[in-house]
Amino acid sequence: MPQKRQTIRDHTAEANLFARRTVVAIVFVSLLMLVIIINLYKLQVTQYEDYQTRSNGNRIQVLPVAPNRGLIYDRNGVILAENKPVFSLEITPEKVDELDETLEQLSALMSLTDAEVNAFKKQMKQQRRFKPISIRQQLSHDDVALFSAKQHQFPGVSIEARLSRYYPFKDTLTHMLGYVAKINKKDLEKLGQSEQLSNYAATHDIGRQGVERFHEETLHGKVGYQQVEVNNRGRIIRVLSFDPPTPGRDIVLNIDINLQKKAQEVLAGRRGSVVITDPKTGGVMALYSSPSYDPNLFVHGISTKDYSKLLQSKDSPLLNRATQGRYPPASTIKPHLALLGLETGEIDETTTIKDRGTYRLKNVDHVWRDWKKWGHGDVDVTKSVEVSCDTFYYDLAFKLGIDRISDSMKQFGFGSRTGIDLHEESGANMPSRGWKRARFGEPWYIGDTIPVGIGQSFWNATPLQLAQSLNFLVNKGEKHTPRLIQGYMVEGAVDPIPVVMQEPIQMIDEKNWDIILDSLYGTVNREHGTAHTAFRGTDYVSAGKTGTAQLFSVAQDAEYEEENVSARLRDNAMYVGYAPYSEPEISLSVVIENAGGGSSNAAPAARTIMDYYFSEVKAKGIAQKANSTAPDNVSIVSGVSSGN
Repeated sequence: MPQKRQTIRDHTAEANLFARRTVVAIVFVSLLMLVIIINLYKLQVTQYEDYQTRSNGNRIQVLPVAPNRGLIYDRNGVILAENKPVFSLEITPEKVDELDETLEQLSALMSLTDAEVNAFKKQMKQQRRFKPISIRQQLSHDDVALFSAKQHQFPGVSIEARLSRYYPFKDTLTHMLGYVAKINKKDLEKLGQSEQLSNYAATHDIGRQGVERFHEETLHGKVGYQQVEVNNRGRIIRVLSFDPPTPGRDIVLNIDINLQKKAQEVLAGRRGSVVITDPKTGGVMALYSSPSYDPNLFVHGISTKDYSKLLQSKDSPLLNRATQGRYPPASTIKPHLALLGLETGEIDETTTIKDRGTYRLKNVDHVWRDWKKWGHGDVDVTKSVEVSCDTFYYDLAFKLGIDRISDSMKQFGFGSRTGIDLHEESGANMPSRGWKRARFGEPWYIGDTIPVGIGQSFWNATPLQLAQSLNFLVNKGEKHTPRLIQGYMVEGAVDPIPVVMQEPIQMIDEKNWDIILDSLYGTVNREHGTAHTAFRGTDYVSAGKTGTAQLFSVAQDAEYEEENVSARLRDNAMYVGYAPYSEPEISLSVVIENAGGGSSNAAPAARTIMDYYFSEVKAKGIAQKANSTAPDNVSIVSGVSSGN
């Protein structure tokens, strides 16, 4: 068998092949390296800012920081509204994958009620998903410890500590002070329209009523921001930068909490209101409406049961009777009408009528009765106020006519809002020809005018209007707008705001003021005065006017008998007064619904308040001025209306 020939290897060809492959490999690797270098360049240089931003977006967050709400003090430095730390269980819907499952697990762990879960779901529909929503507030220490041990099982759920509003005097100040409540969808819309939404980025509550609502912008403050670094679970590792919020300003009110509590005590168990002011400035020292309720119920979200109870109560505790209650002013306005009569010349200081207990018009069958069945005999203008003679004012109203009465009484603030720093205020009603035509489509009759003379007919007023109109008399036409706020607390002292003045009431004869003020003096200090019995033996000299507002008409041939009248149709008792007579320091209006006569019910209540003011409040103020080390020291920087 022939032997095969051995092939001789071509080393040159192999070397060339290896060289070619090497070149190709080098070129390929070089190209890959070039691609990598180009990509690295793009990542590190060209697109650095973009990827850095994305990275920071995962690692760094900018969080809004809510400002501390301003505190509210009374005139003596007593805190009326403060902020207390509370713990709340919060869920950020955006960070929870299975929300329903999480809610079930939380309910089992924390014993959440159906009401809490439903309230959370309702609030979630009103807010953005990236904002935390509280599902339970005011957690106990046991609740905090229980959840903290299991928190790793609930991504997107956390316990947050924050300051919450607290009202230490509860129902004593509610209608005046108001309250804060959770921000709802309607609030968000209003904030958006006013371009303030960004300032509430971290805020959960907003002023809902009273001073809290009216001075919301001052009390709220300005939002701050912090830049934080977080881990992959969203927990804050460290704070990178901090722009602190600006806290709301602390405000000081003219309110004296001791007077406010005395007003509450006087009205305990009765429906009505007390308004106490400083006649020299218009500062409101007390404003109480009875019955009241605890505003703390609303801070953390009132239950449906509790709210329904307030809403359905026949006593209307949600109504601020002091500024929204509309009552016939009754005989409290007789001094104003007497002043108008003097000013127009329809009567003078010597004008006298014979009061036999009734008043008639020629060719008119209707008879208007005086509160005193047999009349008051001879009555001049001063005595007409002191004894509250209805007949005198029936006749005066007839002479004046509704046009002059309406125009004049509007100067005293009737029929319009006083301008107090509360949104919850009614202008009530000062009737006129035009008003009746617009309201009922009927002309004004002379029979409508006669009862206006005793503060009845279509005329109604708020207790605050009564107090304001009295101050206008006391100050002889000088008009101060009622104010709750006194100023701002700055480093332990009060920086006052200016007193708001209105255009004064001008009189042709200034002597007329003195005649009316003397009649108010006589109402309290002369034997026949309707308030004389109530104020007998005081250590101070006061003046005022009683009133009794009838709430339904009595037939011509019938007499009013209280025991036969439904309790809620009985007369309202009213009183307006001030003291001391020569240099007024305090003025007030007292309205007690369905209590009966003003002289026997409202006047004694006013006496109790004034006694307390001069024996306790004023005395304490003098002592504090004499002793600069006294506690809580705050420095000040400058029908038929029964006539009795």
